Amino acid sequence: MNRRPFLLLLSLGLAAVLGGAGLARMLEPTTVPLKSGTWLPRARPLAAFDLQDLSGRDFGPANLKGHATLLFFGFTHCPDVCPTTLATLAQVQRLRPLPDAQIIFVSIDPERDSTAALQVYLGYFDKDFIGLRGDQKALAPMLQSLSAIAVRENLPDGSYTMDHSATLYLLDSKARLVAVFSPPFSAPQLTADLQLLGATHRL
Repeated sequence: MNRRPFLLLLSLGLAAVLGGAGLARMLEPTTVPLKSGTWLPRARPLAAFDLQDLSGRDFGPANLKGHATLLFFGFTHCPDVCPTTLATLAQVQRLRPLPDAQIIFVSIDPERDSTAALQVYLGYFDKDFIGLRGDQKALAPMLQSLSAIAVRENLPDGSYTMDHSATLYLLDSKARLVAVFSPPFSAPQLTADLQLLGATHRL
């Protein structure tokens, strides 16, 4: 048997196996051990949506591109989760774990959360927080895209409250969902997680 062709084929086969293994490692989703959240194996693009910021300007997916975003759904009459989360985010933002990140608060209560009410409310926490609002039809694509819940619950006294997801969503600079964080939130842990993500991934 001529050993030259055999050795050549063996070498080519070995190279193909090693190359395939290397490619598999490159394509394999990277896991990140977060203390307070979950890094998604694959980034998820958002559906198209059309809301308004507090200056009355249209705000859609294009406005999310170019920097990381921490996004939270809530309403100004929320008794506990919303103010607690926004206070935590204000602490985190002062430490700048992701220097170019923006914080966005999306109101799920357009009936009571006017532009003026949102401006006053967010001003209690951080003047740079971005507030977004829209009617229920306009909110639906973003809620569905992030698998978030916002349901009106009527109360015995004739008023109402809103049951909603308390998740914090991290979007990358391409407006894709890349991580989720669940309460209770801790400013030190959230800051550490964001610093880790900023150091290991191009957000």
